[in-house]
Amino acid sequence: MRRRRTSVRMTRWILFISFIFLFARLIFATLGAWDHHQEKMSEPSGQIISVDDRHDN
Repeated sequence: MRRRRTSVRMTRWILFISFIFLFARLIFATLGAWDHHQEKMSEPSGQIISVDDRHDN
């Protein structure tokens, strides 16, 4: 009976630590994706044609 209680406690700790690692990776990936998105939005795209350019042709 004592061994089973220790086993359950260790399993809970391992799952808790795994959850912390997964949550930290999610935060890290979200911040990286947000930074990448901001860089892409700030770069001018060559495919976008403004209204003024179309009237000149």
